[in-house]
Amino acid sequence: MPDSRYPLLSGIDHPADLRALDASQIPAVAKELRTYLLDSISSCGGHFAGGLGAIEVTTALHYVYDTPNDRIIWDVGHQCYPHKILTGRKDLITTIRTRGGLAPFPKRSESEFDHFGTGHSSTSVSAALGMAIASALQDKNRNVIAVIGDGGITGGMAYEALNHLGSCDANLLVILNDNEMSISPNVGAMTNYLTRILSGKVSSTLSKSGKMLLQPIPSAQEFVRRTTEHVKGMLAPPGMLFEEMGVSYFGPANGHDVSSLVKILQNMKQLKGPRLLHICTVKGKGYEKAEQDPVGYHAVPAFDTSTGVVKSGGPPKLTYTKVFSDWLCDMAEQDRRVVAITPAMREGSGLVEFNKRFPERYFDVAIAEQHSVTVAAGMACEEIKPVVAIYSTFLQRAYDQLIHDVAVQNLSVMFAIDRAGVVGADGQTHAGSFDLTYLRCIPNMVVMTPSDENETRRMLYTAYLQDCPAAVRYPRGTGPGTPVEPGMHAVEVGKAKVIRSGKRIAILAFGSPVHDALQVGEKLDATVVDMRFVKPIDHALITDMAKTHDFIVTIEDNVVKGGAGSAVNEVLASGSFPVCIKNLGLPDRYLNHATREEQLSEAGLDTEGILESIQNFIDEDQKVVRAKERFKNQNLSP
Repeated sequence: MPDSRYPLLSGIDHPADLRALDASQIPAVAKELRTYLLDSISSCGGHFAGGLGAIEVTTALHYVYDTPNDRIIWDVGHQCYPHKILTGRKDLITTIRTRGGLAPFPKRSESEFDHFGTGHSSTSVSAALGMAIASALQDKNRNVIAVIGDGGITGGMAYEALNHLGSCDANLLVILNDNEMSISPNVGAMTNYLTRILSGKVSSTLSKSGKMLLQPIPSAQEFVRRTTEHVKGMLAPPGMLFEEMGVSYFGPANGHDVSSLVKILQNMKQLKGPRLLHICTVKGKGYEKAEQDPVGYHAVPAFDTSTGVVKSGGPPKLTYTKVFSDWLCDMAEQDRRVVAITPAMREGSGLVEFNKRFPERYFDVAIAEQHSVTVAAGMACEEIKPVVAIYSTFLQRAYDQLIHDVAVQNLSVMFAIDRAGVVGADGQTHAGSFDLTYLRCIPNMVVMTPSDENETRRMLYTAYLQDCPAAVRYPRGTGPGTPVEPGMHAVEVGKAKVIRSGKRIAILAFGSPVHDALQVGEKLDATVVDMRFVKPIDHALITDMAKTHDFIVTIEDNVVKGGAGSAVNEVLASGSFPVCIKNLGLPDRYLNHATREEQLSEAGLDTEGILESIQNFIDEDQKVVRAKERFKNQNLSP
């Protein structure tokens, strides 16, 4: 990548190239890296503001530590683009999140520098601690660093890891990257606590401890003595939480002063045991529009750097998320018992408007999916109607709470499950591929799969009316454009709907694949059914289809194994029906990042793929029938 605009960065194809530079050159590298990130991501889109805020700490870490022998674990991974650029992937950065391109998050199979795959929050300290313990057991001289944001550290798993870390004396450095943001602005007691560290009465002494971190250290033992005397003495009030957990606290430090960060990390590298360095950064640093709007610039499409992200002209298309947002606000107007709960996904789950209009009934519990489900259960015990707005992939984190705290007690908690099925560029870690499988096996659950925008609104209302746990799952993005009826209209629980009558073949579709199934049905003159419910499933309709058709094909945007098609199989297995059945859905493997359309095509769940699968299924079955007839005739021959 020879480029006169990046004279230093052009020569860095490995962190060893970075470490070969003089320390006086590192600020220039960081400046070039920020410009390169801005130029590249503005041309292709991707996660943006988090990476801008992590430029200096990324550069300093790779300069000070011997990566990849030393381990750097990034929490979530939204901020990993600068890391990828410095570790031999800068020429590929514009391929990020595209089919065949770089993964959107750290991925072990992509690079030896990606030591742990991420995508979900609050995992870095646990993973890094496991690596630190393993290194000690193998007598390996290795540094391990976990980088976690102030949003990630609101997750309960981070505290479980810190609790373990403080008790086992592992050699681990945790860097707390405090930018007062996750995707949405942070909420909760931890956010208030970190704010007090920065603005409390002891702030005047912080510069003294910061200066001490920058001083040359004659020995680790001497540094510990000074740390005990100065840092613990002056910082015990703000850093007490971490200190009481057995983790030595240092900071806060300026996360955008790369020269200071290099010196601090060089000094801290001489220490051993559990340590936490608190750095303060600005999400979107270096690009004014991103600094002013870190939520809007968290992830971006391609844009003109001079004008910023420009919204497309014309009225926006109605998304499933917006259908949910409108329904929830309308429902809250009618019933004061309605509350909304989100684990730090206000924007993504469509709760911005509800938050504005009903702030006293809006609860952002931070990155705490387990808590979001159990607090909803507690509310339901007291005649409140909680609606948990959550992504399919994140509900997986609260599976025990869903079973033990909600379903076992048969509590009326409603789950609005966004991003069901394939999600596109965010890839494997964010795919909602498993919810039908893991929900339908739970007693007391009602599970619904709307096929369009209007059905989504109707099913949301239907779920709200249930006196048991109920889930409505819908995909990312827009639907087929079906007009949404105003008002509240329920559907009959457990009843499917025949939307096309045909011959021989019955296609039973669940959710968004219904419309591709309808196109296939027209070509094959097949019966097409919008199944609507996975649980309770329409036994009567399935039985009728089996009696009147030769072939049944089920289609879902969920894994085939244990999914909605399996529910149909179970119904058919309970009787003797002369029908052949084929289940279509997501394969038994993880789909790599690509567009949703590319992923559906790869899975054979677009119109062409479904048509081909059904035709092959019928052809193969007919071959089997003919082979059986030949075998029968041969045995009957004299």
